Amino acid sequence: MHWLYLLFAFGTLLLAILSNGVGMLAFWLLASLALFIAWARGWFIARVGTDDQSAPMIIDPVELHRLREQAAARRQQASVAPVDADRPPA
Repeated sequence: MHWLYLLFAFGTLLLAILSNGVGMLAFWLLASLALFIAWARGWFIARVGTDDQSAPMIIDPVELHRLREQAAARRQQASVAPVDADRPPA
């Protein structure tokens, strides 16, 4: 129903054109701008969407699990045998 914002934006633009005072002209123009921005936002959300669940996963769960296991193995290896850079090899 974002198209209603566009309809109201055109209506307020018409009211701005037909208004006599400068204050009312500014008010109707700002209202028209706000409604146009609301329409553009609604149109964008309708086209692109914001649902995070509908976005495809960049890494599949099997690959993610494999990468986590590799990272855990590297952390464990680093904690078991720390490298001392000051000591020369024997």
